[in-house]
Amino acid sequence: MVVALSLVMLLTAPCAHASSSAGQRFLCEGDPLEAIAFNGAVDAVDIPNSNADTVPGAFLVVRWRQLSLQLPRTNNAGVPSYSDGRWWWQARDPDHPDFAQLLRGHGERYSCEREQSGPASPQ
Repeated sequence: MVVALSLVMLLTAPCAHASSSAGQRFLCEGDPLEAIAFNGAVDAVDIPNSNADTVPGAFLVVRWRQLSLQLPRTNNAGVPSYSDGRWWWQARDPDHPDFAQLLRGHGERYSCEREQSGPASPQ
């Protein structure tokens, strides 16, 4: 019984909770992009460099085109940034985040803007 209860608790426990910026939608190079921030499993809440309620250990899931990326929070000072060494995300301007693919010798930046959800057009 204890093993079964432990298994149920393990399977239903959330592994990471989304932060306040969860589910942001953008258009990057004309294609829809979704960015979901997670605080992750962080042991100590008093870690220095905890801007925007994120600390190292947090991560960002980016869904764009046919990609699904999980980018860990960097330990850079300032506005939170996320990178796996190949992809980079930072939202200094929340309406126009920096999104880039880091390639040897150069990088490719993608133009992004917050998706506008205006009023529905009349029928």
